[in-house]
Amino acid sequence: MRGLSSSFCGHCRSWDECSPHAIHLSPSLARRMLRRTIFAAAVLFAATSSAQDGVDDYEWRTYGGDLASTRYAPLDQIDRSNFNELELAWQFKTDNLGPRPESRFQSTPLVVDGVLYSTGGSRRTVFALDAENGELLWIHRLDEGERGKAAPRRLSGRGLAYWQEGSELARIVYVTPGYQMIALDAGTGRPVSSFGNDGIIDLKKGLDQELDPITGEVGLHAAPVIADGVILVGAAHLIGDAPATKEKPKGYFRGFDARTGKRLWIFHTLPGPGEFGNDTWLNDSWQYTGNTGVWAQVTVDEELGIVYLPVEMPTGDYYGGHRHGDNLFADSLVALDLHTGERIWHFQTVHHDMWDWDLPCAPILADIVVDGRPIKAVAQPTKQGFVFVFDRATGEPVWPIEERPVPQTDVPGERTALTQPFPTKPPPFERQGVSLDDLIDFTPELAAQAAALVSSYRLGPIYTPPSLAKAPDGTEGTLMMPSATGGANWPGGSLDPDTGILYIYSKTQITRLALENDPQRSNMDFILVRRRGAPPLNIDGLPIVKLPWGRITAIDLNEGEIVWQVAHGETPDNIREHPALQGVTISRTGQVGRIGTLVTKTLVIAGDGTLFTTPSGEEGAMLRAYDKATGEEVGQVFMPGPETGSAMTYMLNGAQYIVLATGGRATGALVAFKLPS
Repeated sequence: MRGLSSSFCGHCRSWDECSPHAIHLSPSLARRMLRRTIFAAAVLFAATSSAQDGVDDYEWRTYGGDLASTRYAPLDQIDRSNFNELELAWQFKTDNLGPRPESRFQSTPLVVDGVLYSTGGSRRTVFALDAENGELLWIHRLDEGERGKAAPRRLSGRGLAYWQEGSELARIVYVTPGYQMIALDAGTGRPVSSFGNDGIIDLKKGLDQELDPITGEVGLHAAPVIADGVILVGAAHLIGDAPATKEKPKGYFRGFDARTGKRLWIFHTLPGPGEFGNDTWLNDSWQYTGNTGVWAQVTVDEELGIVYLPVEMPTGDYYGGHRHGDNLFADSLVALDLHTGERIWHFQTVHHDMWDWDLPCAPILADIVVDGRPIKAVAQPTKQGFVFVFDRATGEPVWPIEERPVPQTDVPGERTALTQPFPTKPPPFERQGVSLDDLIDFTPELAAQAAALVSSYRLGPIYTPPSLAKAPDGTEGTLMMPSATGGANWPGGSLDPDTGILYIYSKTQITRLALENDPQRSNMDFILVRRRGAPPLNIDGLPIVKLPWGRITAIDLNEGEIVWQVAHGETPDNIREHPALQGVTISRTGQVGRIGTLVTKTLVIAGDGTLFTTPSGEEGAMLRAYDKATGEEVGQVFMPGPETGSAMTYMLNGAQYIVLATGGRATGALVAFKLPS
């Protein structure tokens, strides 16, 4: 696969020449699919058993399915032969969980002992349902008043954590929009009085900095993770494309005792004086620079006692002139001791980020065999479309990572890193950089319009830096691909532990990066230009970049190769019916969204990211199943809305369920599917 080119299909010259359901396999697929890694996958999943082992129930106890963040379940009651027969088992709408409905419902629920737990609604209510029929068992809500209204990360969040150890009371732990951590009795939904202050810990305290309890700009969308009695909690902030000030709160990472809520340790993701990495912040910029939090999900290897942090970028997203240097530990995968918080190793995937290409999703643990050598690995997908793979104990790259020269900036005050790290394997799963060859050419007229539209912008390879909206050369900014939201984003990927194959959704979009100085908006020298009045990067609603616009890629981590890649999602209504495309045959476009993949014994499952209208006039989207060995689409089921939260699966009383959050124009809901009784 030529990951750096605009032609993603390795067998055809372009995606436009592929059939609508083209599947392209690497020549050694048969050998890879037959091989099992030397490490037994049973070690990772010994705590839970599938129906195939004679046990009726299979649970989903943590956000990523397991602490390795594989999003895998060894279930096969639902397979290619019956996926199309799935029926809606139950639906739980979140309309009334909060003062107003929510359409960006991103939670992945948990299922333990026949009970489903989730957050939902605009006030991030916690609720428990009967996992068999969706009946409401209890809810917990906290009205945070002005603190909740001022929160930088509002709405339902992405989930919660479950913990029980020995005779301890089973509890649910979540983080509110106002950045408070609450422990609830899993049976009743009541706060656990022995945890924190009557069940609540104010996370704005004990963060090694002064924060206003109401307006302090720190929060969290991600679910906390609990491992070996330690609650792991990150931090998120306001969007940083145009910060009002360069002085921002720092997103430090902490571990808490799951029994009492006591803070066990804190890791300074932005190191202070005397701490490793402080010298990468020149001119004492560590003092006022903020962000550098962990807003994505974290992953844990309990056997090694290591937690893996995907750290975000500093303030601000597209201008680093106030923070010269490489800026550790921004844009870094950091391995910490689970019980002390001490750094074991790290790797920075972007030096001095000015593209908002921070690490967006959970790293994935995989036991692989490379050239006959067994490796306990950790794989980190990125917004750029890379997968960085390391020995998870030592941080040694599995394949060489090369520092390559990149284009340099001409923005006043900015200093670009001279090189950036490029993994030599696996190849990128997304298109990188923008050239005229990347633009749509369905017709000569559309090709000409697209070329004219980008003529006033700078184009270039990956890591072409942002530029001024009114540059000396007459250009009006830089076009970047993948976009600032990826590539991959917070849903991340999934892994089949039996084969070592990683599956990940990504989208192809262009971001416009045009900087301006505006003292009325910010005390920073440059921030992103407001888009008001700028021509849209489309032609009458047609995206200007070539197909596909959404894809799922299968990557063999044993060999560092792409196994298959398919466009995910049918062509949206507005594209299929577009006047400029009438009479033009186009391949399947795929769809743009924030899509997570779920892997079972035989399938890869993912939902559409775009609404469509059925012949009967009903709006909805499709839940799709692919053969995980070949990428062939083998089934689809209608949903009431597009996927907005990653799917999960469980087995209860002999029936396998698939549950996911949907939203879009419809309000958020959990929808559960199973086979007919």
